Parts: sequence; structure tokens; C-alpha cells
Amino acid sequence: MYKIPVGEVIEGSIDFLVDNFSFITKWISTVTEAGIDILVSSLMFFNPMVLILIISAGAWYATRKKGYGLGVFSLLGLLLIWNMGLWEPTMSTIALVLIATLVSIMIGVPLGIMAALNRTFYTIIMPILDFMQTMPAFVYLIPAIPFFGLGPVAAIFSTVIFSVPPAIRLTSLGIHQVPTELVEAADAFACTKWQKLIKLQIPIATPTIMAGINQTIMLALSMVVIAAMIGARGLGGEVWKAIQRLQPGRGFEAGLGIVIVAIILDRVMQQFGEQKQ
Repeated sequence: MYKIPVGEVIEGSIDFLVDNFSFITKWISTVTEAGIDILVSSLMFFNPMVLILIISAGAWYATRKKGYGLGVFSLLGLLLIWNMGLWEPTMSTIALVLIATLVSIMIGVPLGIMAALNRTFYTIIMPILDFMQTMPAFVYLIPAIPFFGLGPVAAIFSTVIFSVPPAIRLTSLGIHQVPTELVEAADAFACTKWQKLIKLQIPIATPTIMAGINQTIMLALSMVVIAAMIGARGLGGEVWKAIQRLQPGRGFEAGLGIVIVAIILDRVMQQFGEQKQ
């Protein structure tokens, strides 16, 4: 029986790109790794207690209308991470998530806006997003290795591909949900497409866009452990080492650290979204 050469085509495409454009990926890898090192060094420059107090105060300030809950949780949770000896891996994880999220937002929000304003582009990109979101996360590690080798840069690449769809979807959804009456009123006042987008559609769609960014952060964190398989440092690396060495206690501690970071980021981003409503 004839076998459609899907795998051969994909391998050939990856080999072609690596052979002809490896200088670009090497440059991206060098710049990104330098950025990661600078960000981690900056976070590690502060005394852990000082940074814990700063983060806890920031979490409390962001959610102050809801009481002291998140501030107290942040303080106790980060103190627990520091006590378990996982402070440096936690800073590496935060750096990886911040960079991956920033890149995802830079890609996702403009594409979401384009999808909302252009019906043809929307029709093309939505099936691609469906494909990306149903593809197993492990598969994204495969092209990352030939392009960027083992290490945190490959981890960020796979994390961005995995986590960017919600930013695109919810940005497009938020703009589509802007009331038609308001859009018609803007047209009646002879607003240009640019003015209508900047002054009407994006401000109204901001809560939905923020929800997409929040989902992007959560997906980036969920990719941390998987990306450890290709050399990502941080808490995911600690989990992976614990699996290899059969140390369930150490693995649980690192997993608990990921949960604490995820809860803090999730609650803070939720509050930012609510403030825009």
C-alpha cells in the first residue's frame, strides 16, 4: 500500500530550513540566551527576602480591593520556595515564562487584530490555531532542537508555539464582540479604521485580550516541565531530574513551586483584566 510521505516531507523541510537559514537561528539563539542570562542575573542580584517582599507587595497592591489574601499567599508561598532551596530555579522559570509570554504577545495580539479586521485572514488562521492547540505539546520539541539545539532557547521557541494560540483567538474574539452600534457610531463620525481600532475597539476588547494573555502565561507555565526534556532550566528541570533519579519528594517540591508561581501570576493578571472592564 502506498504511504503518503508526510514524515519525509516534514523532515526534508526542516533539513532545508536548517541548512539554509541556520545563521538566523544561531543569531536568535545567541541574542535570546544573552537576554535570559541578563534577566536571571538581574533577578538573582536582589537578596531573596527583598525580592519576596517586593513581589508580595506588588501582588497585594494589584488585588488590594479584594483584601490581603494574595499578598499573604505570595509571601508565604515564596518563602516556602526559598526554604526548599528552589529560589534560583524559580527565577529561571519566571525568566523563561516572561520572555516566552512577551514574544507570544508580540506575535499573538497583532495577528488577532488582523484576524478580527480581515475575514479572509480569519478563515485561514483559525484552522491553523485548531491544529496547533490539538497537537500534543511534546511534538513542538522536535523542530526546536535542530533549529536551536538543546537549551533554554529551544524551550522558549517550543513554549511560544504552544502558548500563542489563546492570545490570537481572544484578541480576535474581543474585537468581534465590540457592539455594532458603537462601531456604526464611529463610522458616522467619519473615524478612520486606525482611529476606530485604537480609540474604540481595543479599549473595549481589553478585558478579553487580557484573558488571552492570562491563558498564554498559564500555557507557558504548563510547558515548563515538558521543555525541561530539551534542556530548559528552572523548576521544570528540577522535576525532570527528580523523575530521572526517582526522587518523588524533590519532584513534588518543584511541582509545588510551579503551582505557587502559577497562582500568583494568574490572580494578578485576572485583576488587571477586571480593572479594564
